[in-house]
Amino acid sequence: MSMQEKLDILNKLRADVQAGGGQKRIDKQHEGGKKTARERIDALFDPGSFREIDVFANTEIDYRAIKNPNEGVVGGYGTIGGRKVYIFAQDFTVVGGSLGRVHAAKICKVLDMAMKVGAPVIGICDSGGARIQEGVDALDGYGQIFFRNTIASGVIPQISVIMGPCAGGAVYSPALTDFILMVSGTSQMFITGPLVIKATTGEDVSMEALGGASTHNQVSGVAHFMASNEEECIAQIKALISYLPLNNLEDPPTYPPAEPSLDKETLLTVVPDDPNKGYDVRNVINAIVDGGSFFEVHQYYATNGVVGFARIDGKVIGIIANQPRILAGCLDINVSDKIARHIRFCDCFNIPILTFMDVPGFLPGVQQEYGGIIRHGAKMLYAYSEATVPKITIITRKAYGGAYLAMCGSALRADTVFAWPSAEIAVMGPEGAVNVINRKEIAEAENPIEMRKKLVQEYRDRFANPYIASARGFIEDVIDPRDTRQKVIESLWNLSTKREGRPRKKHGNIPM
Repeated sequence: MSMQEKLDILNKLRADVQAGGGQKRIDKQHEGGKKTARERIDALFDPGSFREIDVFANTEIDYRAIKNPNEGVVGGYGTIGGRKVYIFAQDFTVVGGSLGRVHAAKICKVLDMAMKVGAPVIGICDSGGARIQEGVDALDGYGQIFFRNTIASGVIPQISVIMGPCAGGAVYSPALTDFILMVSGTSQMFITGPLVIKATTGEDVSMEALGGASTHNQVSGVAHFMASNEEECIAQIKALISYLPLNNLEDPPTYPPAEPSLDKETLLTVVPDDPNKGYDVRNVINAIVDGGSFFEVHQYYATNGVVGFARIDGKVIGIIANQPRILAGCLDINVSDKIARHIRFCDCFNIPILTFMDVPGFLPGVQQEYGGIIRHGAKMLYAYSEATVPKITIITRKAYGGAYLAMCGSALRADTVFAWPSAEIAVMGPEGAVNVINRKEIAEAENPIEMRKKLVQEYRDRFANPYIASARGFIEDVIDPRDTRQKVIESLWNLSTKREGRPRKKHGNIPM
């Protein structure tokens, strides 16, 4: 056989691989509002940059024909915004994107290579699940992936994109990664499907209600981003990647500085004079960070807290904030988990943390106590204490009790704490404090209501201000809100060479 004949065979086999499951299945994929694996990769990576690996990997070896092109998954590396990224994308047009031994081995190789070269990994999930006919080999394949997800955690960023079904054991690989993105109407995640649930518990639920994008973004908190279509989802991935370092030994990328999108004068009026009125903390954030740079994470889950990424003076920071317009910004079970996870991600990848504090306390209630608010709230204390990246805290208004500590007060080794003149720092709010301290005096007064009102105002005037805490050295400075951006920029410059050690140990035991 001549070289040309061999090249002809090569070109035919390559064309077979590129064709995936064939035009009929590709058309069906498109009819369902979904792109193919290769179309998704092409849309995500810089033009011409993607390089495929294990092109001809296959369960059945026959150079004359390929039965399952790519074994239902395309893997390789390329650049997004000029920065190296690895990817594997399951191909639903080939045996339903089901996972078998070779399929799993290809994913494992992508994860192994990404670890070796120190590059983020994106996994696009669109699969019917385990390839049942391969039996225990498929189960072992999942286990091999789970192990690698775990070892890679905190070393390279891992992003999971659900662009189709992801069910059974397959859901645990995304669950072990840093971020999960979902597309409304076309992606679902669940351990057991509606038919199994109906048969075992009698509950009747649709696939979308059980495991759709809205469910996991708003109710379960499993997913971090929700898109209305695949194009929007791909844009979200690109935006997310732009904030992340390639690995844990590198710093996040820098960009040209930009002025905030809101005028700093708005900071004088954003916090209401009435301490019982809420406001949108995003208006504070957007008046301080570079314009258009705030990128919210977990936007629809535990909305009494806001987390995300932004840039200040072109430098990436992690944002954590109470949201006073939802539950008065109280900390509850879900927001404690949300915040603790974001703290730990930022600490893994050298991203300084900027915290905006306006918190009246932990949310009271029987259900919160029964649900383990003690255990969940402790995650925040643990995460902030464990973090060694630069930590800057801005107290805009309320800072009461244990929640003051949980939002990175100075005791948890915040490097810099600034307070606005509107800050109220105390063991508890004036109303609650007076009820405890002056209970007898109020009860014996001729007009208990007026007496209580008077005592509350006296307590607020005496204690609900930032100056006592400042006198004790718990606050570095009380600042004009309009100076916040400049103070943060100066602090980040000062802390850019921060080095802080922790005792040598295998790992801590975070409250779970």
